[in-house]
Amino acid sequence: MKSDARLTRREDTVAERYVMSIDQGTTSTRCILFDHGGRLVSVTQREHKQHFPRPGWVEHDATEIWRNLEQIGPKALAQAGIGSGEVAAVGIANQRETTVLWDRHTGIPVTRAVVWQDTRTDMLVEELARRPDAYIVEDLCGLHLATYFSAPTIRWLLDHTPGLRERADRGDVLFGTMESWLIWKLTGGPDGGVHVTDVTNASRTLLMNINNLSWDDTLLDFFGVPRAMLPEIRPSAQTYGVATRVMPGVRIAAALGDQQAALFGQTCFAVGEAKCTYGTGSFLLLNTGHEPIRSTHGLLTTVGYQIGDEPAVYAMEGSIAVTGALVQWFRDGLGLIGTAPEIETMARSVGDNGGCYIVPAFSGLFAPHWRSEARGIIVGLTSYITKGHLARAVLEATGWQTREVVDAMNADSGLDLRTLNVDGGMTANNLLMQFIADVLNVPVVRPMVAETVSLGAAYAAGLAVGYWPDLEGLRRNWHRAAQWLPAMDPALRAREYDNWQRAVERTFDWIKPHEE
Repeated sequence: MKSDARLTRREDTVAERYVMSIDQGTTSTRCILFDHGGRLVSVTQREHKQHFPRPGWVEHDATEIWRNLEQIGPKALAQAGIGSGEVAAVGIANQRETTVLWDRHTGIPVTRAVVWQDTRTDMLVEELARRPDAYIVEDLCGLHLATYFSAPTIRWLLDHTPGLRERADRGDVLFGTMESWLIWKLTGGPDGGVHVTDVTNASRTLLMNINNLSWDDTLLDFFGVPRAMLPEIRPSAQTYGVATRVMPGVRIAAALGDQQAALFGQTCFAVGEAKCTYGTGSFLLLNTGHEPIRSTHGLLTTVGYQIGDEPAVYAMEGSIAVTGALVQWFRDGLGLIGTAPEIETMARSVGDNGGCYIVPAFSGLFAPHWRSEARGIIVGLTSYITKGHLARAVLEATGWQTREVVDAMNADSGLDLRTLNVDGGMTANNLLMQFIADVLNVPVVRPMVAETVSLGAAYAAGLAVGYWPDLEGLRRNWHRAAQWLPAMDPALRAREYDNWQRAVERTFDWIKPHEE
């Protein structure tokens, strides 16, 4: 009997040839299959609509996102010519902080999901910040009191949706970020769905104690959030349940916020290793080991990942709200380019920015400034400026924002960053990557698999079920694809950075306290 059991397990291992990643991002959802070498086998993707009902409001339809997953999950399997029985596990990476509230009994969201870029809680955050006990927020959870995070959004929705607080108090309405919503739906929804989150996503709510990794009663009271609506906090790599839909029978074995997933996918497992992911926004994370480090320069203390019952690994984070979204605005809002890659060609049509700078404070400024009242500006306009100069200023904004965060990280950690590992869609822009190397004065390195968010979720799920044996095995999968070396004159770098900093200062105090 024992021999048969071992044989069955061995046959299962041989059959399970792939790991699937669900990457639920700000603009789209993707399903990707990876093999043992961390190589991409198949990929399917579907965008979802961005809703902007009022200035500063950004919403997604959580049901649309679920239906997209129902379509692209089976397509990813079909593209590879396999069935769900050949998938060892699925891991989920997700846009963080975006708030979903749904009815436990029907599975229907009570409102559209409120996206992390949304600033409707401006006035609420200011009101909370004036409370004498406001200092407890950063002390307990390591994050700034800001519109960016989930707790103010939950509170706002409870306050502005008739009857919602009573339903939440009874446990009839559930809260989750996108991974919680998808796991609940995948595991049965109203019929036994598992309501969980992982430590990385929980650490972005303003409700989790950063030291003991549990929901904190003091924070729940501060924000007025009922415990009954919250998911159970679990490690990042652990089997949460088995899918009953989309990929029936496959174990759901990992969840990480997208930026922590990228840290994992870049195999930044040692203290001092850092990565920056360039997407809608950009996020630089530095592995700080098993102890949370408090920033004094405008960075965030967050959980990097937790594997099973092992101690959590912490990270220091610099969050930049708008980078790729600025290119998107240049394309869709202004209509100056037809596709995002065209911006590099347009920017190369001129030799410099012509004295023009764009500070994209569309949702205020995140790290290291944390100015929710700031709004975007274009400065230095003269009749000399062409759309080529504007295109270059768009790209340079991402470089200078990265520089601000790296300077803060160097000051906090006492270390000087020696190499920046990069990933995400914007890394295909060679002009931008060279500019980042120039303004940081360090080499910029891109791995073979640029989409490391998806890879990180797959790695964590594979580790949880034994598909990969250990972290060192994952390191061996990492290969460099491209490198950019700094070549900017130091005097020019200093002069341009000074101009950028003066431009940033001009974005401050635009929204007045009485303005909605």
